Amino acid sequence: MASSAMTHTNITTGQLALLSLKFKISSDPFHYLDESWSSATSVCHWVGVTCGSRHQRVKSLNLSNMSLIRTIPHNFGNLSFLVSLDLGSNNFYGNLPQEMARLRRLKFLDLSFNSFSGEIPSLFEFLHQLQVLNLGNNSFTGTIPSSFSNISTLETLYLQFNSIDGQIPKVIGSLINLRELNLRGNKLIGSIPLSLSNASRLETLEISYNSLQGNIPEGISNLHNLNLLSIEYNQLTGSIPFTIFNISRIEFIGFTSNSLSGNLPSGLCNGLPILKGLYLSFNKLHGHVPTSLPNCSKLQILSLSYNEFDGPIHSEIELVQKAEYECKDA
Repeated sequence: MASSAMTHTNITTGQLALLSLKFKISSDPFHYLDESWSSATSVCHWVGVTCGSRHQRVKSLNLSNMSLIRTIPHNFGNLSFLVSLDLGSNNFYGNLPQEMARLRRLKFLDLSFNSFSGEIPSLFEFLHQLQVLNLGNNSFTGTIPSSFSNISTLETLYLQFNSIDGQIPKVIGSLINLRELNLRGNKLIGSIPLSLSNASRLETLEISYNSLQGNIPEGISNLHNLNLLSIEYNQLTGSIPFTIFNISRIEFIGFTSNSLSGNLPSGLCNGLPILKGLYLSFNKLHGHVPTSLPNCSKLQILSLSYNEFDGPIHSEIELVQKAEYECKDA
């Protein structure tokens, strides 16, 4: 009887938290919540809700792609057994409530493609089990919190297409489990921190469309697991470290639209067996086009346009099988 009473109390707590969301929803065009979320039905049977088999507590909530419009209620923090929360691709807006810091079991959080605003709150530093954090495509402002360093379990951090400014915090490099970092399309300034080279498990580093300055750190070449390196449309200067062209797992390298100078190594393709895309247009690169281009046997896109290369450009490019390329005014 005691167990039954406790289960009833727990489910009611989950119901109250979710019903407070439902009752404040101003638009539910597909009637997902209208037809399913009823206090007469166990919360575990509601659309988008998954409960744990042992305690029958709300474990997962997936309301993505429902065109819902609303803010997140403060009592959302009462869903303390929540492991996965996906509200992506809706029209949620406003600030994130600090009460979400009570979701201590959360491992997956996707709030992308909404209209959330305000600064990224400090609440994430309390979510010590978080592995995936996706805040991309919103209207967040302010800087990237240095408190992210407290989330040692973080593997994926997506903050792309917001209005985040300031510098990339050095502490990001302390996230030793980080595999994907996407800061594309913000207002970031300053240089690329050397500490990023400490995030040795990084597979994706996407920091294009910002206002980053300075040189490309030599230490980037220590990221041996990189599959994608994209630092396009910034204000980088100096030369490209030759050691980057020895990251054997890399498939895409993008440095388009910077102010990079210097030349390219003659053996550029010797250490890039699976390279598919090389984007170097709109820089100030000079010298000869590398004679090793034919060794990039997987290359599909080669973009060298609007640089200051000299020598027999076309004769080298023609040896790259099945590659689309740009060399106009190179």
